Amino acid sequence: MKVTLISHTPDALVLLLKTKNTRLANVDDNPGDWSPEKKQEHLDYMLDTIKSSWEFVDYVFEIEGVTRAFTHQLVRNRMGSYAQESQRTIDASNNGWLNPLENVAANSDEIFSTHHEYDLACATSFNIYSKLLQRGVPAQDARGVLPTATLTSITAKYNLRTLSDMAKLRLCTRTQGEFQNVFRLMREAVLEQHPWAEPFLEVHCVATGTCAFPRYGKKDCPVYVPEMDNTSVREVARQKFKVVRFEAVPIANGGKTM
Repeated sequence: MKVTLISHTPDALVLLLKTKNTRLANVDDNPGDWSPEKKQEHLDYMLDTIKSSWEFVDYVFEIEGVTRAFTHQLVRNRMGSYAQESQRTIDASNNGWLNPLENVAANSDEIFSTHHEYDLACATSFNIYSKLLQRGVPAQDARGVLPTATLTSITAKYNLRTLSDMAKLRLCTRTQGEFQNVFRLMREAVLEQHPWAEPFLEVHCVATGTCAFPRYGKKDCPVYVPEMDNTSVREVARQKFKVVRFEAVPIANGGKTM
């Protein structure tokens, strides 16, 4: 598995702050001239305001040595752009596969046997696939026998807003292991270039103090703590909301909406 950040928005922090400021009509104020302290102040403010400016910052990742099972999950995020190796046109005979039991300690005959059987099934599929190609069956038809564990590569582009939304769920322990691993590498690649983006790329419980999947969290998650259960707080808010009609009147002041 390998994740490479192959492209990202130049001067992303300045652009992020500029687009936020433009919304507030401070078009003559150049964030590039701000002090580091002022930039951080406005960056902290942006975490709790409208996220439209986040969409101006893009990241493009090259993701290699991952399974088709993973990429099927990845592309279901419809706010991304994708270019993937095509099994319809290539000969995938040498792509190989990922055995998810590879890193499981072989502390029992049952685990060892299951690991072996998984490899045997994949090897059989690839063997049949190669024979079909040799007999003239088009790759687009022969590919049907390949396992979803077949390794592939994909290029994916996301803006910061989408990446932030994905981080909340895909860094969660409920997410399938390969997806967690890939997203951790994506996060590391972004932070290597943009350390300021760390608060934008946090798992849901860290970002909000609540659990994204409370039924799972209460039962199985090692990160879950009882304070994440805000059921009673939500019920109080629900009752208040039923009888309240209020409309905010926001005013822009000093680059922030008060």
